[in-house]
Amino acid sequence: MTLRERLDDDLKKAMRARDDVSLSVIRNIRSVVKNREIDRKCILDDSGIAEVITSLVKQRRDSIRMFREAGRDELVAKEESELALLLDFLPSQLTAEEIEQIVSAAMVATGALSMKDMGALMKAVIPQVAGRADGSLVSRIVKEKLS
Repeated sequence: MTLRERLDDDLKKAMRARDDVSLSVIRNIRSVVKNREIDRKCILDDSGIAEVITSLVKQRRDSIRMFREAGRDELVAKEESELALLLDFLPSQLTAEEIEQIVSAAMVATGALSMKDMGALMKAVIPQVAGRADGSLVSRIVKEKLS
């Protein structure tokens, strides 16, 4: 089942169950996907849809951080529930140890040894972890390995 089919299926289930949160999240995903397809003038495949969902996950994480700083606990709870639903549509997330293994292998492959090689190393690592790891976590691990 493709990601697009799963979104359609889950939309129908959310409508039947009258699950407003799920319905809102899925409609948001579909809307952003449709807008991206219009911008690019092509139909997105699973990786393109996963890219959209990953950007929505990043937005939710940023919102959660900002709402926590502002003391808006009710909005933090809302964003966290939406984040959990978004993460269900992505492949299982990599652990820090798995990311470290990927970074180490990429360091050997690219010959990266110092911080000036960070760009090349990130370029090698990101395609391997796309949609399965938070970019800020990957960046932090790369910086630790290079320093």
